Amino acid sequence: MSKTITITGGGLTGLSLAIALRKNGVAVALHEAGNYPRHRVCGEFISGVSRETLEILGIADSLADAQLHRSVTWFSGNNHLRDNLLPEPALAISRLLLDDRLQKTATAIGVDLHTGSRRKINPHAPGEIWTAGRKPAKGGWIGLKAHIRGISPKAQLEMHSGPRGYLGVTPVEDGWHNVCGLFRIDKSIDARHEDLLPAYLTENGNTELAHRIAAAEWREGSFTAVAGFALGLQSPTPGVLSLGDSHAIIPPFTGNGMTMAFQSTETAFPHLIAYANGTLTWPAACAAIQHQLAKRFAKRLTSAKLLHPLLFHTAAKPLLKHAPLRPILSLIR
Repeated sequence: MSKTITITGGGLTGLSLAIALRKNGVAVALHEAGNYPRHRVCGEFISGVSRETLEILGIADSLADAQLHRSVTWFSGNNHLRDNLLPEPALAISRLLLDDRLQKTATAIGVDLHTGSRRKINPHAPGEIWTAGRKPAKGGWIGLKAHIRGISPKAQLEMHSGPRGYLGVTPVEDGWHNVCGLFRIDKSIDARHEDLLPAYLTENGNTELAHRIAAAEWREGSFTAVAGFALGLQSPTPGVLSLGDSHAIIPPFTGNGMTMAFQSTETAFPHLIAYANGTLTWPAACAAIQHQLAKRFAKRLTSAKLLHPLLFHTAAKPLLKHAPLRPILSLIR
């Protein structure tokens, strides 16, 4: 009889891991603090994931009707910088829809799913995995997201940057556009709730986009915000196996965060199956997973960390305008 794997955190990493393990005969208990469906701060733009990865995890069907996006346009302030085509189409789908599909799949195949369940980290407990997202930190960032309709985007992905942050606009399903941005926290901004998005864009010099967003139709309940987190590798908790955003957060301009959630699962689950079947000890499984994660993600995390500050400097505008796209993507994919 196989051992049970207990996962805390029912986002993309937790859900895809639960599905992959259960489809390979492992008993899984999954605990999610919230409920489904729900909106999350997320670019909802999946760039660089392979069909093979999705099929290995058993979740390809949940993304079969995701929109395919290739065209990208970039603005600095109100100034248009460049237009590009991605080498391969990215997938666009809302977390509201995708998470709900995945949790239904997990439940249907026998994952023991608990919603509204808050659990504390239990260090050194065999078979326990932490996938509960960003770890609280003294980072100076705020993430803002909403679904908006009626803004007439100029490409399948609009990127808007400035000295305080950047924001992407991309169509998802049912005519809605996901607008999601990362900004340096500015306590002088006198705005609350939905007004934060146009307020931060205005302070960032993206005034035209701020007006478009303020005048558009907003999807009820879609505005979400998150603050107090750090980018890059997250502070490790001794004795705890952390995956997905709990392990590392790549700067969102890469479009690679959702992809890394799936790739974290792909990296980890063979070792977890070996543990569950008794052919690998828990410490050995954790060590192997940590080694493979570092090997798989080190280059893109380092490259993204180096490129990220350039998005905030006026002096780097010529680089943003003229840098070749493919070599940059090769670094952050």
